[in-house]
Amino acid sequence: MTHPLIVNKFRKKPLARLLDAVTTLGARRPALVIAGLIGVGFVGGGAAGLVGTASLRSELGNQEAQLAAVRRESQREVNALAARLGELQAEANRLNALGERLTRIGQLQDGEFNFEKPVGVGGEGPVRDISTPELREGLHNLNRQFVQSGDQLSVLESLLFNRQLDMNSVPSREPIANSYITSGFGGRADPIQGGSQFHKGIDFEADVGDPVLSVADGVVSFAGVRSGYGNVVEVDHGNGYVTRYAHNSRLVRKVGELIRAGQEIAKAGSTGRSTGAHVHFEVWENGHYVNPKKFLSQQSPLAHG
Repeated sequence: MTHPLIVNKFRKKPLARLLDAVTTLGARRPALVIAGLIGVGFVGGGAAGLVGTASLRSELGNQEAQLAAVRRESQREVNALAARLGELQAEANRLNALGERLTRIGQLQDGEFNFEKPVGVGGEGPVRDISTPELREGLHNLNRQFVQSGDQLSVLESLLFNRQLDMNSVPSREPIANSYITSGFGGRADPIQGGSQFHKGIDFEADVGDPVLSVADGVVSFAGVRSGYGNVVEVDHGNGYVTRYAHNSRLVRKVGELIRAGQEIAKAGSTGRSTGAHVHFEVWENGHYVNPKKFLSQQSPLAHG
């Protein structure tokens, strides 16, 4: 027959048995029990610490990802502004080139419009950082001003070009370079027979073979010999003006040829009724000869002699 204490011992629940075992073991080995309990505590605390570290790492990773996204977006903004700045720089270069052309066409004085000289500016008051939207708006307004200025300068260039064409069609140059007037327009003593004579043009000093130049754009309307004039070239400028160049040694242009102002049309000489090499120059306006001096005085101080 089984002893009742033994039966009761084996009938105890597992938890009660564990407590009994711990109590028994504690009575025998107190230090071992305490060490076991401390070990259990460290294991639990370590697990909690690992969970906290993982959470911090995850949060740090999210922040780094957000920072990288912000950097990429900022770089895109910088790239866009740089591209816009490049467009404005190209437009500024175009306006500078256009301004230089206008300076030449308009025959402005040197230094009157210096497009390379920095513009003086200034200002007072506090300075603050500019925002990206403000910078974009400023660049947009600047581009609009560039476009308007470019349109206006283009119109001005067209007007000046047309004016230049008109000027090129009006006698306003010397028929020979580096010369001077030897006989003016109007009444004078005839150099060959004496007596009074009306001189229809102006004579310029020249050597035989010197290039005779057209004083304006036009078309050669006559190239040949005229009584008293010798070898003659006449240029029709298409606006009521015709110029005549006489006493040439040789003609280098033919009827119908297009001539630009300053181009050679003959070689100076002393053919016809002449006492020596020179260039006889006449200007005809709507079929009537006029004093060439009023045209030459627009450009040449020699015509005043």
